[in-house]
Amino acid sequence: MKAADRVVVNTGILYARMGVTIFFSLYTTRVLLATLGVNDFGIFNLVGGAIAMLTFLNTAMTAATQRFISYAEGAGDKERQKSIFNVSVVLHLLIAVIIAIILEVVGYFLFDGVFKIPVDRIYGAKIVYQFMIVSTVFTIISVPYDAVINAHENMLLYAILGVIESVLKLVIAVYLIHTSYDRLIAYGLLTALLSIVLLLIRRFYCRAKYKECEINLKRYYKKSTFKELSNFAGWSFLGTSTSMLTNYGQGVVMNSFFGPIVNTAQGIANQVSGQLGVFAGTMQKALNPVIGKSEGAGDRTLMLRASTMGSKVSFFLLMLFFIPVLIDIPYIFGVWLKKVPEYVVVFCRLLLIRNLVEQLFTTLSVAIAAVGNIKKYQIYRSLVNIIPLILSYFLFSLHYPAYTIYLVFLGYSLMNGVVLLYFAKKVCGLSISDYMKNVVGRCVLLFLLILSLASIPVFVMDEGFKRLIFILFLNTVFFFIGTWFIGFSGEERKPVYNLISNLMIKLKLKRKLA
Repeated sequence: MKAADRVVVNTGILYARMGVTIFFSLYTTRVLLATLGVNDFGIFNLVGGAIAMLTFLNTAMTAATQRFISYAEGAGDKERQKSIFNVSVVLHLLIAVIIAIILEVVGYFLFDGVFKIPVDRIYGAKIVYQFMIVSTVFTIISVPYDAVINAHENMLLYAILGVIESVLKLVIAVYLIHTSYDRLIAYGLLTALLSIVLLLIRRFYCRAKYKECEINLKRYYKKSTFKELSNFAGWSFLGTSTSMLTNYGQGVVMNSFFGPIVNTAQGIANQVSGQLGVFAGTMQKALNPVIGKSEGAGDRTLMLRASTMGSKVSFFLLMLFFIPVLIDIPYIFGVWLKKVPEYVVVFCRLLLIRNLVEQLFTTLSVAIAAVGNIKKYQIYRSLVNIIPLILSYFLFSLHYPAYTIYLVFLGYSLMNGVVLLYFAKKVCGLSISDYMKNVVGRCVLLFLLILSLASIPVFVMDEGFKRLIFILFLNTVFFFIGTWFIGFSGEERKPVYNLISNLMIKLKLKRKLA
């Protein structure tokens, strides 16, 4: 199967998964908010948010390992794939132990003056934190197996596990309604157990399905491979860990100034952003192995073309679903949550805009990693990562409102985009002028145009379901028209023209034969 065909098939599988999981995830959030209450929900997003932070770390480490496995597969070197896998297992065992020790030490300081939690809920928060550490260890040691699944583009397994996870999370939420046990502690325990079970399933599946998952350190462990992989993973870890700490620190800083109620608003905004972002992330997940394999096969032109189109198409997919929410979010949240917590609307709007900015450059980091020369990029990225948290703390000290931190992080995303463009040019040979014109320029113009046109019902209709339907209709119509004529260049439209022409020719031949 050709690369383009694989991307289409895998994207289709992932979208089917997404259609099921989004409904369950959003409904689960509503049940949890009603069951746990605003304070406990905020506490879990603060303390248990470290789980999400380390899931982000897990994703980045998976990408680093996947880069080497995909590169070796693109080069057709099966023995090297086995060596990379065995080395990766050893490396991630070491990382898991180090992270567990760090988390235990850091936890002491977090609960001794950093977290702003009601006294009667501190015990429950500490228990949830311990569940998170156990879950984190299992998550890290399963990274090599996640990387193999991604490298083999096995999106069917990913889809099945995603649906199972969403259904079980809803079951957990419903169980909490009926339990007499401390609901915060019960939720932390069950969430940790769920993540461990799913990760073990991945591990057992890979060992049964893929030959490179054979663990034989005596035969396949090589010091040179360990040095190469640990060097790459080390620099990746530097950039990822600073980004991870900055994003998690966002909730800690907000909590220290405004309390757990603001963390509830932040958690809901992150949930909405994450679920809507799945539409673009799904396509990117199917595309990333193609970028790595293209570079491994020595086809830099295909790698850059896939990266450029990946950023553009993922932005379009985000935009399709973000715009109606940006326009009519007060009504949507009113229907979904009934009682909308303070700050949620403004947090969500600013976070969605930030995600759109990041999507403009999202695949450039994958392209840089595919080439492998990441040392200077990760150093610059780390320096940029620490700025927004320090600036936010300073502004809050001057009594700026809670939403200020989202404006600061929006500026940070723009800075990170500049860093990505610079290193994509330096490492991969990307033309910045072409990228700005063909990707950034077209995407921003299209977004502003559709946002303006789809907002017309707001000025001529009262708030309600009918107005939302009109917004969705205008957004969808102008999206497809605008994407075709403004979003894609004439050269990018040619493959679609050719596909339609081939289909027409086949239909005519069938009619003649009939």
